[in-house]
This record gives sequence, structure tokens and C-alpha cells, in this order.
Amino acid sequence: MKFIQSKNQDGTEVNLYYEDLGTGTPVVLIHGWPLDHQMWDYQTAALTDAGYRVIAYDRRGFGKSDKPLTGYDYDTLADDLKALFDQLQLENAVLVGFSMGGGEVVKYFSRHGGKGVAKAILVSSIAPYMLQTDDNPDGVPQEAIDEIGANIQAERAAFLGDFGKQFYGVGLLSNPVSAQQLTWDLTVAMQATLKSTLACAVSFSSTDLREDIKAINVPTLVIHGDNDETVPIKATGEQAAQLIPGAEFIVYEGEPHGLFLTAKDRLNGDLINFIG
Repeated sequence: MKFIQSKNQDGTEVNLYYEDLGTGTPVVLIHGWPLDHQMWDYQTAALTDAGYRVIAYDRRGFGKSDKPLTGYDYDTLADDLKALFDQLQLENAVLVGFSMGGGEVVKYFSRHGGKGVAKAILVSSIAPYMLQTDDNPDGVPQEAIDEIGANIQAERAAFLGDFGKQFYGVGLLSNPVSAQQLTWDLTVAMQATLKSTLACAVSFSSTDLREDIKAINVPTLVIHGDNDETVPIKATGEQAAQLIPGAEFIVYEGEPHGLFLTAKDRLNGDLINFIG
């Protein structure tokens, strides 16, 4: 297995698992909460077939990476990403962040100048600000965020099992993914710790990245589903497209949050077209 080394706030080492497949222009994939790098399986296959080098890693606290008690704020997570770029000596890379991973993309630009990045892609991203406030009325109410934390504390597996249905837009008349997929996602999500799951939920729901996102200075693609009940498009995708100069914005009509699976063929094509 392959690992890069980052640091805890106390200076102790954190090992981050990654996969590095293919050759050509590097494409770095950052997974969403509460999954790990495996969520990108269909994109990894399509991108490597198209002649790109794909690097996908597990965020600290998730998958095969170390699971420290601290370090789940976006400053530290962006430093983890910087360690990946430095140790793999990546240049002219395409940086792709899904959901929570969009926050790492944004913070990497504001904190580290986007070193080594030639293009950026935000998919169903939480950036720039997911929380509902007086000046961000289309965000998610604090009461709903608090309820997520309480339900995770009550029984994490039960919450995550139900969350997966909203994630993919599963309903009485809509079954875009199989029961087996939902079971697999739950298995992956439960590999994280309670602390990392809770701490990351706080970070992605309450971190205001509206100023940070203005630091993105490379060609950027924003993709978001207009039926995303997990990360509302008006507070996130629409705002990101307005705040990033020259950003290309593609709305997937009728698609839920987990469009990397429900609209995988379309997403793969859009990624390849933009990267190329």
C-alpha cells in the first residue's frame, strides 16, 4: 500500500493512503463525506482509459489513512493535500473535489496558492458556504446540522444508512442505485471513526469559504445537481460559479448529490472534456 506523510497539529506524523494509477496529466481526486477514495471508481476507470494519471487518496480519519483525534479543520486538511502534491512532485495537475472535498480545493488555493494546479473542478461541492445565515439564506439551517450530529452520536450506522438514500435521491418512486450500493457505502463509511465523522461534518457545514474561493485563479468547472437535497445548489454551486472568475457552470437537471454514480457517464465525459 502507498502512503504519504503529513503532520498533526502537535507535529506527530499522519499517514495518508493513496492510489496512483495511469500516466499523463495528473488528476487528483478528493472524496466526499462520509466515503473514501473508492467512491471515484467509475471516474478513475474512465480517466485512466482516456490517458490520464489518477491520484485518489483517503482523507485523514477515513479509509486506510491514519485516524488521529484532531486535524479535521480545513486548514489542516489543505496542508495534507499540500503534502501529497509535494511528496509526489505534482505539476500542472487537475484538482477535483466532491462535496466536502470542494472545501479542500478552495482552501488549497487560499492557503498554498494552488501550487501545482493547472485546473480545478468542483462537483456537488459545499463551497463556498453551506450554512444558512442572514447573508446566506439559501444554506442549510443550523438546526438541521445539529440534528445530523445528534443522530450520528445516537447511532452512527443507522444515520449513515438513511443518509445514503438522500445522498442518491432514493425515494418511493426513485431508485437510482441498488440496495447493494447503499450497503457498500455504509461499510465504507463505518471504516472512519466517530470523531472523524463528527468533526468533518462540523467543518464542511460551518466553514465560510466565501473569501477563500476568490483565490482560485485557474480555469474552473463547477458541476452540481439541481435536485441535491444534501448540499443545496443555490448556496453552493451557484455561488461558487459567481465568485470564481470565468468559471464554467454545468447544472445536472434532476440529479441528486451523489451524481458521480447516478450520472457517472455524463460526469466522466464532462471531466474528460474539461481536462482535455
